[in-house]
Amino acid sequence: MRSFERFPAWMPATALLDRAGTPARLRGLAPSELVALADELRELLLYLVGRGGGHLGAGLGVVELTIALHYVFDTPTDRLVWDVGHQAYPHKLLTGRRDTLASIRRFGGVAPFPSRDESPFDAFGVGHAGTAVSAALGMSLAARATGSGQRVCAVVGDGALTTGMTFEALAHAGDLGADVLVVLNDNGMSISPNVGALAKRLPSAPDAPVDGVAGLFETLGFDYTGPLDGHDLGALVAELARLRGLPGPRLLHVVTEKGAGYLPAASDPLRLHAHSPSRSSAGAPRYDALFGDWACAAASREPRMVAITPAMREGSGLAGFAAAWPERFFDVAIAEQHAVTLAAGMACEGLKPVVAIYSTFLQRGFDQLIHDVALQNLDVTFAVDRAGLVGEDGPTHHGATDLSWLRCVPNLMVMAPADGAECRRMLDFALDHPGPVAVRYPRGEAVPGDDDAAPLELGRGRWLRRGGEVALLCFGAPLAEAREAAERLDASLIDMRFVKPLDRQALLEAAAGHRLLVSIEENSVLGGAGSAVAEQLCELEKSPPLLRLGLPDRFVAHGDRRKLLEICGLDAAGIEAAVRARVTWRDVEETSLRSEGDE
Repeated sequence: MRSFERFPAWMPATALLDRAGTPARLRGLAPSELVALADELRELLLYLVGRGGGHLGAGLGVVELTIALHYVFDTPTDRLVWDVGHQAYPHKLLTGRRDTLASIRRFGGVAPFPSRDESPFDAFGVGHAGTAVSAALGMSLAARATGSGQRVCAVVGDGALTTGMTFEALAHAGDLGADVLVVLNDNGMSISPNVGALAKRLPSAPDAPVDGVAGLFETLGFDYTGPLDGHDLGALVAELARLRGLPGPRLLHVVTEKGAGYLPAASDPLRLHAHSPSRSSAGAPRYDALFGDWACAAASREPRMVAITPAMREGSGLAGFAAAWPERFFDVAIAEQHAVTLAAGMACEGLKPVVAIYSTFLQRGFDQLIHDVALQNLDVTFAVDRAGLVGEDGPTHHGATDLSWLRCVPNLMVMAPADGAECRRMLDFALDHPGPVAVRYPRGEAVPGDDDAAPLELGRGRWLRRGGEVALLCFGAPLAEAREAAERLDASLIDMRFVKPLDRQALLEAAAGHRLLVSIEENSVLGGAGSAVAEQLCELEKSPPLLRLGLPDRFVAHGDRRKLLEICGLDAAGIEAAVRARVTWRDVEETSLRSEGDE
């Protein structure tokens, strides 16, 4: 394997890769050429990600494995399913996307993860971890039912083996005797180092026991092979060719190095899990950093407070908390359901757990939130990060629907801060409240806000501007854009603060004094905060019309967050235009009605 110490400054020469532009052509290369092909592929990946940014370490670690899989299997007829899709950059380069990979994660460009809409080689859409074995088992059973003869392989790596869903699928596949190959890419990492008892027994772990884990997979019904050096192309091709021709559940255990071939990524795989070529200058703190600072302060004042996260220590801003309060920090790995019910058990015994979790990942623990936390009215705080549009990671990671399904849960309070100061106040309020609370906040920089703003009162918003005939009711992050639109429209503006319970008094006052109410949220318009406003207005005998602004009823693509907000009409110009169009339409309608009455 050739190693690199820096990102290539120039487009590398790729003579072999030019010949192996598709998997079919790749299979025409001699086995002796594959090592040189891996060097070219790794150097091209470094060049493209170095210039344009994107996930890096995981892809570098599977260059040889990716080549071997496409060399042995007849893709796309044979199905190749990736778990944790940020491993799939080399796969994209080998399947017809090398000329467009520079656009990855940009609006209109290559998707950040495998996508069935993008390529027939992407057998299954991926974003959340733990899905590959279940999907591959489904494909294998379909091939059995139809007699298609397709072979199916799932690549489980980068933390995917820490998920409960993976073990559910392994147990089912073993019971059914399904013809499926699972490749365990053991690199010791997800984003952070893997945690859990099994992770400590895998060969990638320091001081792993010599007996290994073969017995575990054999107990689940799998024919186990390994561990194999995941960077030895000759051994990989030979073993995959042997396994491809065997029936039943098979598991190939390969050991790889995250960041392999690029010394900075191999020595610090956490820092170079992903790369951004243009780091933003220091400005307002990010919401995750703000939350991390708050968590440390909260732990100092409240000895019962503990923090839980499903494998998002760094992403949620809890690295500092974990170092300062290791006995009060719990990383449960990629196991969102367990994280929520673990918090419920802690709350039963008098602790005050705070679950730091991305909106898109809390979806996976929704049943536990209802059944184990809310039904028992337990004192659990949910710090719901990445709510709304997250940008380049796209629809698998947008927190586009949490308000819709959180606000329907009995006993659960839901708050949406508009700025950093509000976020801190709401987290304090949630920690002190004796029941379940969700505080949802976006990705990115936190607008500083007013530290001297009116204190929080349960279910009460705050009037920020008194204007003319239109009132803007803003829920959380869009407040800065709504404030600008309100100035242009001479509209009233209310920071609603609470999604549940809703400020009924503010709604009554706004309805009485305005011809049009406008709800604004960075959440789906279906069932979200605007729907809550509509439900309240239905109870009034007389109420003005309501214009609901939010995310559309479709999956929003990946791209720069500012661009996506513009497309969704949630920037200041979009809000203003939507209001003016609605006011103009209503004026025309009323003029028409008056004319008909005169006749």
